[in-house]
Amino acid sequence: MIIVKNLIKSFKDGQTETKVIKGIDLKVENGQFIAIMGRSGAGKSTLLYQMSLLDEPTSGEIIIDGKEAHTMTQDQKTQFRLLNCGYVFQDYALLPELTSLENVVLPLLMQKMDKKVAYAKAKEALEKIKLGHRLKNIPSQLSGGEQQRVSIARAIANHPKILFADEPTANLDNESSKIVMKFFLQLHKEGQTIIMVTHEEQYAKMAEKVIKIDDGKIVSIHSSTN
Repeated sequence: MIIVKNLIKSFKDGQTETKVIKGIDLKVENGQFIAIMGRSGAGKSTLLYQMSLLDEPTSGEIIIDGKEAHTMTQDQKTQFRLLNCGYVFQDYALLPELTSLENVVLPLLMQKMDKKVAYAKAKEALEKIKLGHRLKNIPSQLSGGEQQRVSIARAIANHPKILFADEPTANLDNESSKIVMKFFLQLHKEGQTIIMVTHEEQYAKMAEKVIKIDDGKIVSIHSSTN
């Protein structure tokens, strides 16, 4: 599903250049649940942003679903993300003035999907994550765990080929975190490809494979015991 070859990402601040990703090679198979771990500043989220086409690498190659990212225009990347990728962020990234249903339906309408179909899919996704009773609530009326579940519903409403999650449990209490992770396991069982960044070992162990990063390089890859 994703092949990463000699990936390098640097950031420039005036004359100073900081290399955050230092030549990473990686392969993600279709249907795998991958957890990326590492201390703060190790480069985990930066790697996720490159793999998910949300940012441009300095050099190296990313092949995603058979397409070479460096040959795609910005418009093509935007369209690819919209149709093939789902994103879950630690800060939920919900629009505060929209209801749960409206937040989930928005990306579907952006794909020019029929309005009736889009609303049906959005409702189905929210019901799947056990939020069918919260369709008309705006984010401020929801708990942190519920907001994160709305963002997951938004990410999966169009059945994406790949689900990218950046620290999805970072702002949640234990109970909400367990609900989110249980749902990720359910999605994985259904064949969903998931790439998740986390600093929490107990949740990383739930993934099929754990990749540890330090100082912009992969230091270990091992299959989970679970």
